[in-house]
Amino acid sequence: MRISRLTPWAAGLAAASLILIPASASAGQRNAAAPAAAPAAAPAAASASAVDTYYAAAEGKTGAALKTALHGIIKTQSKVTYDGVWNALKVTDQDPANPNNVILVYSGRSQSKSTNGGGVNDWNREHVWAKSHGDFGTATGPGTDLHHLRPEDVTVNSTRGNKDFDLGGGPVSEAPGSLTDADSFEPRNAVKGDVARMLLYMAVRYDGGDGFADLEMNDKVNNGSAPLFGKISVLKQWNLQDPPDAFEQRRNQVIYDTYQHNRNPFIDHPEWVNSIW
Repeated sequence: MRISRLTPWAAGLAAASLILIPASASAGQRNAAAPAAAPAAAPAAASASAVDTYYAAAEGKTGAALKTALHGIIKTQSKVTYDGVWNALKVTDQDPANPNNVILVYSGRSQSKSTNGGGVNDWNREHVWAKSHGDFGTATGPGTDLHHLRPEDVTVNSTRGNKDFDLGGGPVSEAPGSLTDADSFEPRNAVKGDVARMLLYMAVRYDGGDGFADLEMNDKVNNGSAPLFGKISVLKQWNLQDPPDAFEQRRNQVIYDTYQHNRNPFIDHPEWVNSIW
């Protein structure tokens, strides 16, 4: 059976075929006032037929066969150096309302692109799949894969550390709506689905080849240095609760067009999450 692009999640992309992503796209800040027009550099959305062609090898597959097919598709990519990630994030996570700023993933704050670094209130490179889970560090590959690297406040990044994702905990300073406890981190509602889809991308893309660990999902926290991330039951809920918005779709397209030339399949087809897990 042919893959349909007209799923509830994907219909918006088809409607936006070959037009610019709206400037009102935000990193989950859907109640913000309508911003000015998008910068001229904003990419065109992929047409439905182009995305279908990209995933042609996955047609008709489910479960483990779908996961294998998607790995075969997305493993073909260009790679970015860890230094190159700084400039890439200034493009992928640009604030649609202010081209001089980026949106911080957990904090939701719009912050000057020039304030990247390691100081207090700077933003740095957050590995959503914590690099200790599989011990890949900042090696070119999983350590520099833009599909799971996002700008975040230095202090919030440190608070999140290498914790797995789950529900509950106390408030996180400088990240309104986010919660944390001793062994888990819960992001703000507006990016819960983003977090889930980034982690699931990593579990499909890195399967033990390329000289790196086989990254997999489980339903636990406290995974430590194991190449595992949880909790999959919660992440599946987040994928449904927070479907891809225009900011996330634009980000996927920028990474495909400009940097890695591969896509996050769970942004294009969130329904595949339940088919595989």
